[in-house]
Amino acid sequence: MIKRFILKLIKLYQKTFSPDSGWLAYKHPQGFCRYYPNCSTYCYQAIEKYGVFKGGFKSFLRILRCHPFAKGGVDQV
Repeated sequence: MIKRFILKLIKLYQKTFSPDSGWLAYKHPQGFCRYYPNCSTYCYQAIEKYGVFKGGFKSFLRILRCHPFAKGGVDQV
C-alpha cells in the first residue's frame, strides 16, 4: 500500500514539476538530467523492483550523485 502511494507520488511529480517530462520540459528539449534513465524514472524503477526501503535507499544514493559536476551516464536498476 505504501509502495503504490509512493509510486503514484513519483508519477505525479513526473507529470507536473519534472524538468524532463513536466510542465517546463519545453525549456529542455534534449532533457535536463545527465543520467539515463532520468532520476525520477530511476527512483520509480528502483522502488518498484526492490521495495520502499532498499529502492528508496538506492534512489537516495542516485539523487546524491546527480549534481551539475557529475559526468552522467547510464545506470541500471
